[in-house]
Amino acid sequence: MRDERLQGGLHTLERVTQATEVIRARFARVPDVAIVLGTGLGGLAQRIESPVTIEYGDVPGFPLSTVESHAGRLLCGTLAGKTVIAMQGRFHRYEGYSLQQVAFPVRVLRALGATVLVVSNACGGMHPLWNAGDLMLIADHINLLGDNPLIGPNDDRLGPRFPDMSQPYDPDLRALARTAASDLRIMLREGVYVAVTGPNLETRAEYRMLRALGADVVGMSTVPEVLVGVHGGMRVLGVSIVTDMCLPDHLEPASVDRIIAVAAAAEPDLTALIVGVLERMP
Repeated sequence: MRDERLQGGLHTLERVTQATEVIRARFARVPDVAIVLGTGLGGLAQRIESPVTIEYGDVPGFPLSTVESHAGRLLCGTLAGKTVIAMQGRFHRYEGYSLQQVAFPVRVLRALGATVLVVSNACGGMHPLWNAGDLMLIADHINLLGDNPLIGPNDDRLGPRFPDMSQPYDPDLRALARTAASDLRIMLREGVYVAVTGPNLETRAEYRMLRALGADVVGMSTVPEVLVGVHGGMRVLGVSIVTDMCLPDHLEPASVDRIIAVAAAAEPDLTALIVGVLERMP
C-alpha cells in the first residue's frame, strides 16, 4: 500500500469532507467542544446527554482502536450545556498507525465546527513530589515520537504551513481548569508531558533522561492530536492522570491492569474537572 503522505495524506479538505459528511448525516448539530478520552477514561461518556453513537469503522479515514479500554466510537450530544463530540478511544503510533492517521479524527472534529479540543491521557509520573492518581494540567509538551502529523504537503485551507507552538495549551482554558479544580477541591498539578513511541515502558536510564529534559510525566499519545488541533486553530486543554510512578531509584514493575485501575479510580475527578471547565466556558 502506498504511503498516503506521498499523495498529500489524509489531511486534505477533500478527505476531511468525506468523513464530516458521514458524521453530519447522523448528528447535524455543530459541536462546541471535541473531547479525546484516553486509557481508562471512558466514564465521562456516561455524562453526555442524548448521545448519538457512531462507530469509527463507519467513518472514512478513521482507524480502528486496538488497545484495551478504548471503545472505538464517537459519542455526540450535550455535556454541561455544550454540544460535544467525544472520541471514546484514541489511536497510537505503537499500534502501527502513522501520526497522520492518529490525528486525522481531530481534523474532522475541527471541520465539524469544534473550536475547543480537550485531550486526556494516562501517563507515568516522574515528578518526585507527585503521586499515582494525581491529575496534571498540561502546560507544555515535548515530542519524542520521531515524527509529526504535519509532515508532508500542507493543505492551506486546513491550517498554515508553519503553525506557532509557543502556547499550544490555551492559557485561558488552563485558568478555567485551575479555578474549577479549586472550587471542586481537586488536587491539580501542572507540568510538562513528553510523548514517546512505546509500547514498552521506559528503562531507569530513560526516565532519568526524560526528567533531565524537563518532563514531569511521560506517555505515548496526545501530542499528535494537539499538533493538528493547533494547526487548525483550536484552543486546546490537556489533562493527564498519573497512573504509575516512574522514579528511577524506586522503580517498581508496572502492569496494564494496574494502570487502568488507577485511571478508573481517578476518572471521577477528571470528569468533574472537565465538566467544571465546560460550565465556566462562555
